Amino acid sequence: MDPGNPLQQLLLRGLGTTSLVADRLRSVTQSWVSSGRLDPGQASLLVDEVMASLRGDNPDLERETERQVERNIDHFLQDVGLARQRELDELRGRIDRLEQQMRQQRFQASSRDTDIPD
Repeated sequence: MDPGNPLQQLLLRGLGTTSLVADRLRSVTQSWVSSGRLDPGQASLLVDEVMASLRGDNPDLERETERQVERNIDHFLQDVGLARQRELDELRGRIDRLEQQMRQQRFQASSRDTDIPD
């Protein structure tokens, strides 16, 4: 490990923290099993679920987090006065439709003008 590389240090600290959490969680659940507060099967399931969440293996949690981040970004951009890409795309589509309507109206108006005999 390069002591000058903060990314490596952060990664190793994160791994160490996750390992400590897992060890502590196992210790606590074993204590609960010993005291009869928790069934051994439930303890194993609890440890697996918490570790899956820590690893990011929980799709429901990931989806909820993504929705929350999207809402936060939307609010931030709205507060700053910036538009999201989808909003720009919607506006471009509306402009294209309006331009097409204007061309059709001009064409209809010009065809009416040429249909009138002198």
